[in-house]
Amino acid sequence: MSNQADTIITGRNVLETMRMMRPDLRKSDRRVADAILENPHRFLNATVAETAELAEVSQPTVIRFCSAIGCEGYKDFKIRLAQSLALGTPATQSAIAEEDGPQEVVAKIFDYTMTSLDWARHHLDITQMNAAVELILTARSVEIFGFGASAIVAQDLQQKFPLLGVPCHATMDSHQQLMAASMLRPGDVAVAISNTGATLSIVELARLAREQGAKVIAITGASHTALANYSDIILNVETLDNTDIYTPTTSRIAALVVVDILSTLVARRLGRVESQRLIRMKRYLSQMRKNQWF
Repeated sequence: MSNQADTIITGRNVLETMRMMRPDLRKSDRRVADAILENPHRFLNATVAETAELAEVSQPTVIRFCSAIGCEGYKDFKIRLAQSLALGTPATQSAIAEEDGPQEVVAKIFDYTMTSLDWARHHLDITQMNAAVELILTARSVEIFGFGASAIVAQDLQQKFPLLGVPCHATMDSHQQLMAASMLRPGDVAVAISNTGATLSIVELARLAREQGAKVIAITGASHTALANYSDIILNVETLDNTDIYTPTTSRIAALVVVDILSTLVARRLGRVESQRLIRMKRYLSQMRKNQWF
C-alpha cells in the first residue's frame, strides 16, 4: 500500500479517494476506477470476476486496484464503497445537468454538500483546533480578517466571540483591516480566513500581524499555501473541488461549521461566571423574540 493511498483513504470517502488518485493510477487501474465512478451502485454486490468483466480488465487487476487506492483487499473495498454511498452522491456524480428537474437538483446539492462536509471533517486536525482554542482563551484581543465569501465567515465568528467574553473585531473595509493589522501587538491574535490560502490581501494582513508580534490562526482550505507561511496555527477546512457552474459554496458552509466548533470549544472552557452571563443573555434573547409577537 502506498503512503499516498494510506494517507488519503483513512476514514475518507473511497469514491473521492478514487477521484483524487485517478491521475496517478496505472492505465488498467484507471479503467476500474472509471467504471466504478460512472455507476458505483452496480458494484455493490459484484464479485471480483463481475467487477473485472464490467471494467474489461483481469481479476488480478481488480485486486491490484484495491491495493493501489489503500484498501486491504476486495472485501474491504466493498465495505468502504457501501459506506461512501451511504454518505451521499460523490462529487464526481454531483454535476447538475440541463435535463435535471427540481427533485434531482435538490438531491444532488444536498448529497454533494453532505459528502463534502464529511470530507472536511476527516481532514480537520484536532490538535491544531485545540491549540487555536488555547490561543484565543489567552488573547488580549482577536482581529478577524476575511474577504468575499470568507468575510461572511469572519462576521459570523465576530458575532459569536463577544458573547463569550472574548474581545474581537471583524472589519470589512480593506483600509481599516490594514490599520488594524498594523496596530496588533504581542498577546493579540489575528484570525485570517481564506479558502484558497492565496488571497494576496489576506496573506499580507497575516504577514503584517506576525511582524507586529501577534499570533496568526489561519482558517483555510489548504495547508500548503502562502497564508500558511505566516500562520502559527492552521485549521485546514478542506472541501471537495468541483468547478461546475451550479455547485453550492460548500467551502463557506464548512468554514462556518468549523467556526461553530471553535466557538463551542471556547465556550466550554469558560469559567462559571462567564457561563452564567451567557445563559442570561440567551434568556434575554428568548424573551425578546416572544415579545415581538405582541
